[in-house]
Amino acid sequence: MDIFGSVVDNQTRCVHYHTGKDIIAIKFKCCNRYYPCYKCHEEHADHCIERWTQDQFDELAILCGNCHKELTIHEYMNTTSCYHCRAIFNERCANHYPIYFEPSTDKENRER
Repeated sequence: MDIFGSVVDNQTRCVHYHTGKDIIAIKFKCCNRYYPCYKCHEEHADHCIERWTQDQFDELAILCGNCHKELTIHEYMNTTSCYHCRAIFNERCANHYPIYFEPSTDKENRER
C-alpha cells in the first residue's frame, strides 16, 4: 500500500504526528490515496480535502501502520486498537475528526 506525504517510518508516522499512537493512515475520499494526516495531504496534494460522509463509513479507509491491514471507518471509530493486530492507535483522530469525517448528528452523539 502506498502512503503519500512526509512519512518518516514504516508505521505511517509523519513529520507532523509521530507519537507511539500515530500509526494509522487515512484514505482521503477526494483522491483515494492514503496519507498519515491532513497536513501531509495539504502539502502534497493539489486539491482540497473532501470528507467521508456518514453513509460511507463502511468503506475501507483506515490503514493500520503496524500490520498494514485496512479497517472501515466504523471499525476505527469503535475501537482504540487494530482489530487485526491489537496495536493501539490515536483514538478516532478526535482532534481532527471533522477534517476527515462528516460530523455525526446530535442524536448519534447522545447514543455513543
